[in-house]
Amino acid sequence: MSYTPRKEMNLLKEKNLLNKDSDVNVGFSDLPNQIHRRTGKKAFEFTLLVCGESGLGKSTLVNSMFFTDIYSDEFPGPSKRPSKTVKVETNKVLLKEKSVNLALTVVDTPGFNSSVNNSNCWQPITDYIENRYEEYLNAETKLHRKHIPDNRVHCCLYFIYPSGHSLKQIDIETMLNLHDKVNIIPIIAKADTLTPEECQQFKKNIQNDIVTHKIKTYEFPDYDDENSEAYKLQKQFKTKIPFAVVGSNYIIDINGDRKRGRKYPWGTVDIENQDHCDFVALRSMLIKYYMLDLLDTTNNVHYENYRCKKLSAIGADKIGSNLNGDSNKNPLQQMEEEKKDHEAKIKKMEQEMEQVFEQKVKEKLEKLKANENDLLKRQEQMNKDIEKQRIALEEKRKAFETEKSAFEVFSRDVEEMRRVNTMEMNNKEMMEKEKKNSKKKLLF
Repeated sequence: MSYTPRKEMNLLKEKNLLNKDSDVNVGFSDLPNQIHRRTGKKAFEFTLLVCGESGLGKSTLVNSMFFTDIYSDEFPGPSKRPSKTVKVETNKVLLKEKSVNLALTVVDTPGFNSSVNNSNCWQPITDYIENRYEEYLNAETKLHRKHIPDNRVHCCLYFIYPSGHSLKQIDIETMLNLHDKVNIIPIIAKADTLTPEECQQFKKNIQNDIVTHKIKTYEFPDYDDENSEAYKLQKQFKTKIPFAVVGSNYIIDINGDRKRGRKYPWGTVDIENQDHCDFVALRSMLIKYYMLDLLDTTNNVHYENYRCKKLSAIGADKIGSNLNGDSNKNPLQQMEEEKKDHEAKIKKMEQEMEQVFEQKVKEKLEKLKANENDLLKRQEQMNKDIEKQRIALEEKRKAFETEKSAFEVFSRDVEEMRRVNTMEMNNKEMMEKEKKNSKKKLLF
């Protein structure tokens, strides 16, 4: 078998690569690269919920963060689709950056906080989040679960109106109803309407409201080393919460550079300039540094809480905040105990039903026996009455027979007397005729 120079060079390179790997290390240090190659084949799934009243730039901010037109003229944002009631709408898009794919789902809430009566306007949102958890839980319990689509909501960007004062009551109630179900990141929308001093004071007021009302926002992961770069970066992110952001879908010229920004009569806002707003900090925190942690927190904290409550509440009428089950108890053990309790209840119900059945059968038999005795008595009485009637009829028949016999004797006597009388009368007539005839003879 002949080798060409090119084939010999390729074989030599492959041999050198294998020798290099075997000489340097065992190989498990390359596991992150294996994970990277494997995850590059399929898209990461991330669901982002944007919540806030219409007109706060939610659609614009989402387009700005992902450098794409998720919302367009064909599919406008929620503010351009007014609704009298709160609806939940989803828009999915597949994004690619270098060799990494991201299946992004944006969840809109058109109609939120836009009615005269906004009572329980957060209910459709909480229902949507719990329904996605329910779908994922049902998919996990199926026999075949090669790939389970992850449509759970991983992050909620809550847009706050830039009033400059404090949180509205509707904002407090909504976040209190969402913070146990999803990672909340509060955002001051349209921050370019506030001066830097007003913005900082507004942030402090919001932070105070969050602490006072015990609202749980997204918690960053803990780092042991306070001197590490990750810890310092996290500290910077924490100081910027709530993020004061500005979004823009327009590319403008800023000092010779083409950037996304907004032009005003008094100047230009560069949304990527950290002196103007916190857009870059929000995008970096959400996408570059903590997207995987948001996925993990959703799966390990919020979804697990829902799952434990759901499994602990099997057989209960209500699920959610009304659950009183022990969340620290093993769900499988509790399911087994509930199964035993259920079987015991079924057995007890069967015994009670058998007792009721036996009692009813006994009562029915007693009733039938009483009816039978009553019928026997009535039949006996009827038989006695019939016997009396028969005796009376027999007596009447005998009396009739006696009267008949007497009548027949009398009739015979009367007939005999009539016959005798008739004969006598006939004899008399004959004698009289004979006398007359004899007299006539004498005359002649």
